[in-house]
Amino acid sequence: MNFDTTTLIPVLPEIYLLTLASVVLLVDIMLRDDQRLLTYILAQAGLAAGLLLLLVLPGEGKTVVFSGHYVRDAMGDVLKIALFVTAIGAFLYSKDYLRARKLFKGEFYVLGLLALLGMSVMISANSFLSLYLGLELLALSLYAMVAFDRDSPAGSEAAMKYFILGAVASGMLLYGISMIYGATGSLIFGEVSKGVATADRLVLVFGLVFVVIGLAFKLGAVPFHMWVPDVYEGSPTATTLFIGSIPKIAAFAMAMRLLVDGLGGLHEDWQGMLIILAVLSMAVGNVFALAQGNIKRMLAYSTISHVGFLMLGVLSGTQAGYSSSMFYAIVYAIMALGAFGIVILLSREGFEADKLADLKGLNQRSPWFAAMMMLLMFSMAGVPPTVGFFAKLFVLQAVVGVSLTWLALVAVFFSIIGAFYYLRIVKLMYFDKPDTDVALEAGWDAKLGLSLNGLAILYFGMFPASLLSVCQVAFG
Repeated sequence: MNFDTTTLIPVLPEIYLLTLASVVLLVDIMLRDDQRLLTYILAQAGLAAGLLLLLVLPGEGKTVVFSGHYVRDAMGDVLKIALFVTAIGAFLYSKDYLRARKLFKGEFYVLGLLALLGMSVMISANSFLSLYLGLELLALSLYAMVAFDRDSPAGSEAAMKYFILGAVASGMLLYGISMIYGATGSLIFGEVSKGVATADRLVLVFGLVFVVIGLAFKLGAVPFHMWVPDVYEGSPTATTLFIGSIPKIAAFAMAMRLLVDGLGGLHEDWQGMLIILAVLSMAVGNVFALAQGNIKRMLAYSTISHVGFLMLGVLSGTQAGYSSSMFYAIVYAIMALGAFGIVILLSREGFEADKLADLKGLNQRSPWFAAMMMLLMFSMAGVPPTVGFFAKLFVLQAVVGVSLTWLALVAVFFSIIGAFYYLRIVKLMYFDKPDTDVALEAGWDAKLGLSLNGLAILYFGMFPASLLSVCQVAFG
């Protein structure tokens, strides 16, 4: 096979990310501790330039390169733009938190960029091989980020749990892939999809079960959710912010590539599995969140319930369902980013804001950021006119459209339960007296970012078509 440099054009975002991570690492090695801000600026400037590259990169339609292992398409382009935007926000919110805890090191940004590279590879994977490579690069980076604070026993314990359970899930995913490869004779999704019609159905379904288990773990769906609350609580909040928002975009892409592109012929089989996972996730996530006093654990169970909603669009098996799930994944990443950003804003040197009680009287301390948090909580609860309402509405429409009205009613029921713990936060901020009158410590850039984050929730709620139309074009 003759190598043609034009095949590298679709892969430029990944090449760029790898180069950026290497440059940040090399520059950071040469800096003193009091010069670490340069590493941060370089990482942020690099991400902004990468976002610009994605927006101007030539090429239309679907392009498959590297012997079928990599695909560039509209869905991938939109999801990568969302990745870069949310990553810029995550690094911005983390800066002051890391500085206050003497964790402001270049390794955090290198690991974050490598995790982004893994997610980007997952988004453009066109075979089981490339998908697994991206998944493992993401997982290894996240394990290190969870244990980033070496002096924290909780962080080390959370990283160990995450690593062990992640290894088990990867093993199951690999076992499922080997079964599907044995039945179809290929790792390329397009060829697997064709081979499904003639392959041994029993072997295929057996492999599918293990693939769905691996996918459910990465999404944090019940009953494979055990790692989520512990990792969210034990990690430094800067890491929790990163894990709790950006990887959900890649997990959606993973579900689409695996189930729709590769195993679309087994839709009836995986639809039943996803229905069970979705109902369990919405039930356990919303009910357990009610009992949490730790805000990071509460948001962890909230994430699990949102994953249930995310699955509804995918299991519908329609273009409308896929675009509504993509809309939900992007919106959820923005909401989680803002919610954890406010938690970081409330933290300060020597104080970790991880209890619900730490939000008491936020309106008296900062009316503006109390309003931003209220918007974020209303959006997560699905209250109009925030974008979370439309995210839920579009997914429910897709489910009703395939005659699964009972499933939509179940989702609405658990959403009503979920509204309670979101509104409890609003009650604490507006109706309780603050335990402290210390001013919020954050740079103007973080405060500006959080303000834009909160207002984006309102803007996309008032004009949802501006984002939904982009998601629909991705599956057009």
